[in-house]
Amino acid sequence: MMRASLDKRPQDVARMFDDVAARYDITNDVMSLGQDRRWRGKVVEAVAPQLGERILDIAAGTGTSSVPFGEAGAHVVAADFSLGMLRQGRARQANLPFAAADAMSLPFADASFDAVTMSFGLRNVASTEAAMREFARVTRPGGRVVICEFSTPTNPAFAKVYTEYLMGILPKVARRIGSNAESYVYLAESIQAWPNQEQLARLITGAGWQDTSWRDLSGGIVALHRAYRP
Repeated sequence: MMRASLDKRPQDVARMFDDVAARYDITNDVMSLGQDRRWRGKVVEAVAPQLGERILDIAAGTGTSSVPFGEAGAHVVAADFSLGMLRQGRARQANLPFAAADAMSLPFADASFDAVTMSFGLRNVASTEAAMREFARVTRPGGRVVICEFSTPTNPAFAKVYTEYLMGILPKVARRIGSNAESYVYLAESIQAWPNQEQLARLITGAGWQDTSWRDLSGGIVALHRAYRP
C-alpha cells in the first residue's frame, strides 16, 4: 500500500500494481538501467539464506526476487497484496509458493520464519511501524529482516539530477515501454516522500528490532537495512 500521505486508498494502490503487473519486471529493468538485478543480488547476500531456512519475501511481485532464495536451498514464500502480480508470478514460477498477504496483517503464525525481506515495497505500506512490528511477529527470535528500498543519494549534486530523472524522465520511459505512466509518477512521488537512511533505521529499531544497520547502494539511491529480532 502506498503511504497515506500521498492520499491513495489501499484498493487503489492494489489496482495500480495489478495494471502494471504484466510488464513490471521489464519496466524496472529498463528504468534502473539494469541496476535492479545488482540490487537483488545484494539483498540475497544480506539475507544470507541457509539450507532449510524459511524465508518470507514480502512484496515479491512476480517472484523474481524470491527465486534466488529457493536456489540457495531455503524454503521461500513469495507474498504480495496485488492479485495481478500473484497471477503473473504463478504463471512464470510454477514451483514457487505464492501467498496473498498484507504487510500489516500477515497470514502466518508467530515465529514462522528465519528471515523476512522486502524489496521496494515498504514505502508503499500505510504504516511503516505497523509493518515492521508484523515482520517481527512472524520472525523467530534471533532471526533477521532485510529491507531494500529507495533512499536519499549521499551526493547533493547527484540528488538533484536523480530527482529530475524521477519526476521528468521516468514516466516517459514507462509510457514508451507500454507501462502505466501515471502509476510511475505516483511511485516517483512516494520515493521523494520516503525517510532517509538514518530515519528509516530509527523506525525499524522503534518497531522492536535490534542491531539495525544499513548499507548504501548506487550512491544512496538504494539502501539495504538489516536488523535482528531480539
